[in-house]
Amino acid sequence: MIPYGKHNVTWGDALRVLWQIRFRSLTQGAQIEKFEQEVAKAVGAKYAVAVSSATAGLHLAALVLKLPQGSKVITSPISFVASSNSLLYAGYKPEFLDIDPDTLNVDLELIKTRVELDNEIKAVLPVHFAGLPCDMESIKEIALKHDLRIIEDAAHALGAEYSNGTKVGSCTYSDMTVLSFHPVKTITTGEGGMVTTNDFELYKNLLRLRSHGINKLDDDFQDLILSKTANETNPWYYEMIELGFNYRMTEIQAVLGINQLKRLDKFMKKRLSRVKKYSKLLNDVIGINLAQNFDFKTSANHILPVRIDFSNLKISRATLMSSLRSNGVGSQVHYIPIPLHPYYKSLGYNIVNLPHAVAYYQECLSLPLFPDLSNSEQKKVVREISRLLRN
Repeated sequence: MIPYGKHNVTWGDALRVLWQIRFRSLTQGAQIEKFEQEVAKAVGAKYAVAVSSATAGLHLAALVLKLPQGSKVITSPISFVASSNSLLYAGYKPEFLDIDPDTLNVDLELIKTRVELDNEIKAVLPVHFAGLPCDMESIKEIALKHDLRIIEDAAHALGAEYSNGTKVGSCTYSDMTVLSFHPVKTITTGEGGMVTTNDFELYKNLLRLRSHGINKLDDDFQDLILSKTANETNPWYYEMIELGFNYRMTEIQAVLGINQLKRLDKFMKKRLSRVKKYSKLLNDVIGINLAQNFDFKTSANHILPVRIDFSNLKISRATLMSSLRSNGVGSQVHYIPIPLHPYYKSLGYNIVNLPHAVAYYQECLSLPLFPDLSNSEQKKVVREISRLLRN
């Protein structure tokens, strides 16, 4: 079976993890801080906070903005539910705008129009779909004009670059950026994520909320009696000063991430090579097109979505996927538009104003894409799809 995505974990990774498990700490040790520093350096941000998942990172990022309860936040309907769920966790209201049919990212012109008409919108959470960065420079201009905050959902986009050459994660155009280290992402820690920022206050708040809301930072303790003995700070003392969470990453995950990060450039080159190969192979297949029109070099190329006009074919997507699987080829759909999920319907959301998102969903399919995908496997994928579409 050729899966749609697959991690690359070497014996070197495994031995490093084994060494950590056998001889070093398992949690709350030096490797987490080292991993944070390495990621911050790799993307060009001042600070990075490791968390248990990108979902946890999105939740914390939304919370530390401290927007008024009920604030509206613009985001994309074509994403995993974690993007908008994080806003609900924080007490905000997701506002889904339609996507640009060429990039599959949230439509910039719709953002401009919407913020002009609704002063309850307080932030934007753009999603870099499939690893392709949104036009963050333009989004930042809109945000500055309307006093909006920005959190980038870059779960797909570690290694990607903006048009000016800076890295996604540098927070050049945002308050915070959230990265994912899920097994099918650019690098993996099993589960795990990272929030990057250039704002020291946001950084401190993220650290505190990550660990139960406990203050172990350089802030002054609030209880001057309990915190000291004979005017010296008690070495065991800590204070919970707000309601936080246990969103910590383990040392085991961190050492795996450190080793994986060393191969980030290698992974990016391999992904780019595979996408270019697909572009050539699919060029001769009637009825299938790459779903995004862009310069592959700027994208992290996390997944490869294609569009197939099933309405004009005698095969459904369900049948196509089942037939591919029977012949050893995995595929996936990224994603069901978030407003279509029963929970979001119960909140009153619908797809009336999302025609491009709906059209994309009806036609999309993600083909296998990962660094170790071989030329022969790519040829098999395209051969099987071509055969099924012809028949």
